[in-house]
Amino acid sequence: MSAAAPPLALRLRDLRKSYKDVTAVDGLNLEVRSGECFGLLGPNGAGKTTTIEICEGLTAPDSGEIEILGLTWRAGAGLLRQRLGIQLQETQLSEKLTVLETLQLFRSFYSQGPSPAETIALVQLEEKRNSRVGQLSGGQKQRLALACSLVGDPALLFLDEPTTGLDPQARRQLWDLIERFQRSGRTIVLTTHYMDEAERLCDRVAIMDHGKVIALGTPRELVASLGAEHLVEFSAAGVDVPSLQAIPGVLRVRVDKASVSLQVAELHQAVPALLAELDRQRAPLTELRTHSATLEDVFVTLTGRHLRDE
Repeated sequence: MSAAAPPLALRLRDLRKSYKDVTAVDGLNLEVRSGECFGLLGPNGAGKTTTIEICEGLTAPDSGEIEILGLTWRAGAGLLRQRLGIQLQETQLSEKLTVLETLQLFRSFYSQGPSPAETIALVQLEEKRNSRVGQLSGGQKQRLALACSLVGDPALLFLDEPTTGLDPQARRQLWDLIERFQRSGRTIVLTTHYMDEAERLCDRVAIMDHGKVIALGTPRELVASLGAEHLVEFSAAGVDVPSLQAIPGVLRVRVDKASVSLQVAELHQAVPALLAELDRQRAPLTELRTHSATLEDVFVTLTGRHLRDE
């Protein structure tokens, strides 16, 4: 007998939100299981932040149902505020307060949770505990913002673009903290447009575009849905693009500005065949790159745009 599925931490049904000139969320349906890290992926304007702000109780939807940890904002707002952790896309903290004073302030909002000193140690800011927020680096401020979201010992953590603007080392430090939180059995809903971040952290992801979910699954499932294990990207003057579809092993051909992208099943067969075809066409090759298929390629295939396009 199979084990019962984990209970739902978040359930959205036909969620809608429009502004004067745009529909930000368009009939969204999502379920997030307890204990998983769930990612919302998409370019700027896809509706990720609006969706997560509705879940956080910061924005009211036009219509639809939302249930969080078995509660609704209408009937259980007080309980939800005690059980949720929130890191906004841009967290504005008082620059005059010290790190310790900031955590003491946020801890006072909750009925339970670790001490400010414990949370400071968790995010590795002990050396900065008496430094003013205005003196912190960008990565340190992000770790402090995460600490503020953890100080109430939340059951569900919302992270909106938590590593945007950070250098690679600071991003990896934040990833380690997020993974440690999930290992304790709690749930995370994460928005990002960094594919390596989603592939490392997320158990499942929903790719959003124009307020809708256009793909849903584990990162591996979504990449496998392409049917292609590799991408070959090249630039060549005067190439006859339609003829490339006939190259053995080429599944899809796409032109992106000055380059051509081929989705292929067998890299060792496709590359020699491509070079032979370009030689036959007398189309001089100026650039050639290959990489394994990623979530970025899934999005490009579905929409014709890159995840980080404005």
